[in-house]
Amino acid sequence: MNSQKNRKGTKPVNIGHNLIIGDCQPVAIQSMCTTKTSDWKSTVEQIKQVEQENCDVMRVAIPDLKSAKALDTIKKHVRIPIVADIHFDYNLAIKSFEYGADKIRINPGNIGGEDRFIEVLKAAKKLNKAIRIGINSGSMENELLEKYGYPSPEAMVESAQNAIKIAEAHDFTNIVVSLKSTEVEDAIKAYRLFSEQSDYPLHVGMTEAGTLIPGIAKNAIGIGTLLQDGIGDTIRVSMTTDPVEQVIAAKEILKALHLYGKEPIIISCPTCARTEINVKDLAEKVREKTRHIRKPVKITVLGCAVNGPGEAKEADYGIAGGRKKGVLYRKGEIHKVLPEDQLLDELVRLIEEDNA
Repeated sequence: MNSQKNRKGTKPVNIGHNLIIGDCQPVAIQSMCTTKTSDWKSTVEQIKQVEQENCDVMRVAIPDLKSAKALDTIKKHVRIPIVADIHFDYNLAIKSFEYGADKIRINPGNIGGEDRFIEVLKAAKKLNKAIRIGINSGSMENELLEKYGYPSPEAMVESAQNAIKIAEAHDFTNIVVSLKSTEVEDAIKAYRLFSEQSDYPLHVGMTEAGTLIPGIAKNAIGIGTLLQDGIGDTIRVSMTTDPVEQVIAAKEILKALHLYGKEPIIISCPTCARTEINVKDLAEKVREKTRHIRKPVKITVLGCAVNGPGEAKEADYGIAGGRKKGVLYRKGEIHKVLPEDQLLDELVRLIEEDNA
């Protein structure tokens, strides 16, 4: 199944001046700052780091008015849209819009009631901003927990639909929806159910997925499954890690489904006793040296003669290792046989020459 061709059409939602979520636009990558937003210098530094990795949207927590006010300065120093993460205090949502947030994430389960949600909607409409209705299994409305017994997929979808009905009643539709659960299976079910009922764009992610390895596993299963179904317009790989690692993981999920076209796809073997060159070191250097290439060229770095030659021929560029040397492939044809220490420079030269 081709994930790109299978993508469900959803409503377009404008985030800032130059990003559209939905409408079959490229899947946007999001992350979230770990800095104190009130420390605008550290926050800007972290946002610039993810900008270098082609992150499309960055979210920041707004726990107090000082943090909301810092948005004005932060916005002047970064390129990508900024989302303000709001809990409990609806006034902070309104202030965040006024100080420059392009979008807010708000949870109907903890904002304090319908009247306060309506005030946020009015501010968003007045300033032409976007809202993510962010449903989270850990903070559901009490009445829905009583109705369903636990934060089930059906409960999460009903929570989102209730919030959408209120928004639509006040003529506001610039909405993105997320339905995150700590249980991957529940999240998948919730997103699928909502997608059957609505054409609002979906922010897809698994909440509280853990540290690097378990986090990547849970997100790859959850996000990847939904994207393969054609569900998802923007993604955030939530892990207890640096935001840069979250962005890199998100890109790799998209690459695996042929949904990302801004940089090369690196394929390398796991290595074994047959390996005669340092594949791990070489593959890492290939990735670093080709980050500036803005095309999805396929590059293989393989360590022996078992699968290497065949897989290298199928790629745009490839290395099949031998005893301290390697065969360099270009467009399926043997280009050169070189010593190990010359493979990297020649490979990069070929790629740059062909993709200038």
